[in-house]
Amino acid sequence: MTTTTSSIATVGLQAAPSRLSARLATHPEAQRVLDLARDTFIEGYRIDMGPLATQLGVDRTSVFRWVGNRDALLSEVLWSLAVPTLVQAEHATEHLRGAERLADLLTTFAHDLIVADYFRAFLRREPARSLRLLTTADSPIQRRFVATVEWLVVRDLGEEPFGGTITPEELAYLLVRVSESLTYADLITGDEPSPARARTAFRHLLRVT
Repeated sequence: MTTTTSSIATVGLQAAPSRLSARLATHPEAQRVLDLARDTFIEGYRIDMGPLATQLGVDRTSVFRWVGNRDALLSEVLWSLAVPTLVQAEHATEHLRGAERLADLLTTFAHDLIVADYFRAFLRREPARSLRLLTTADSPIQRRFVATVEWLVVRDLGEEPFGGTITPEELAYLLVRVSESLTYADLITGDEPSPARARTAFRHLLRVT
């Protein structure tokens, strides 16, 4: 699943590339659309292909040809924002080791998503679409997140976490589902998302006392 050259910033994309992610390195026009869409998202606005085309001075057909449909573009925008958030969480936990580091890294990541105004605006604006893109296999985001957490599990707990009672892949999927259920609690159960609850859950699952 991973290579020795993988990092927290690259392992997800390596595990679950998309047609658009493959085009970005060789098609500058696709990168232009992604950059503009990302800026639009961060500013708190809805990403629509028509306004993007107008701002780029091209027609909608060109935008669709360059990046695919809206879901494909949104998925790459969301992952492009998740990566630096993961990297930031990794740096914030460099002083820790093992299960404690993994628990705090996942807590920091969840916290940063919960407090990001532009991200919460997207969830409120498009709840059904956001959950489909973020928490199901309909888009590559969840597969990338699971692959990233699996890489972290192996790094921080080894190839046989907890004496081999669970595989890294199984533990990673469990941690991701817990992260999703607490980060998007307002959409799933109507509860307020809580970094404190996320921290408690991660530390319990990872046996951090």
